[in-house]
Amino acid sequence: MKKKVQNIICGLIILIGIVLIAFPMYLTIVTAFKTGKETAQNFFGLPQTFYLGNFKEVIQNNDFLVYVGNSVLITVCSLLLILVVVPLVSYAITRNMEKFYYKSIYLMFSLGIFIPFQVIMLPVVKQMTNLSLLNKYGLIVLYVTYALAQGVFLYVGYIKNNMPPELEEAAYIDGASKTKTYVLVVFPMLKPMTATIIITNALWIWNDFLLPLLMLNKSSKYWTLPLFQYNFQSTYAVEYNLAFASFVLTIVPILIVYLIFQKYILAGMTNGAVKG
Repeated sequence: MKKKVQNIICGLIILIGIVLIAFPMYLTIVTAFKTGKETAQNFFGLPQTFYLGNFKEVIQNNDFLVYVGNSVLITVCSLLLILVVVPLVSYAITRNMEKFYYKSIYLMFSLGIFIPFQVIMLPVVKQMTNLSLLNKYGLIVLYVTYALAQGVFLYVGYIKNNMPPELEEAAYIDGASKTKTYVLVVFPMLKPMTATIIITNALWIWNDFLLPLLMLNKSSKYWTLPLFQYNFQSTYAVEYNLAFASFVLTIVPILIVYLIFQKYILAGMTNGAVKG
């Protein structure tokens, strides 16, 4: 009886969670395909026809494609640098964990997970201002920097649990250098964790609002999509159809990335978070 009650409670909690996620998504999608008149008549109802004029108007106006290009550039460059830097740092730490220097570095990265960005926000902005990096390139540097904390923690755990040193030793015996061993043996075996890092960081960078707001506020030509949507809503406060159409257009690219890599996420997160 007790187990049955627990199952019912868990089911209700899951149902509430589904509703809280699905209902806003429903509103976003149906409103994006309505005319302004339909939305005024029945905000929650389904569209009578799938009207595509909202998407056309969003794309043709307000330099939307410029903001898409900024978001794509920042996201892709950040991910590429993250995939170069984070696995290398993690691999070096894992294979030298018995040394105090590497253990200290790992501890500092791990502690970085627990420091809220708001605590260091003002010093970071001040430092980036002094370095003349309040631009897209400075933003990319910050994304790579903040990705190190969680990325190193997950990669180190994954390497410990799934990659015995004997694999690299066998490659060395066959005459492979350290660089060749890493590129041909180590990095391919990190595929599940790499997929996890790609999707988690892609979601974060693509949808991030706070860092672009701090770093890219000099001119609207540097805006990313979240900044465009924020200012779009303030400028066109009653144009819900256009606002929601822009949300749908923003969701599609990152949804494609998620669908490509999602099958690796659970395995990567589970193996990376458990210490061997």
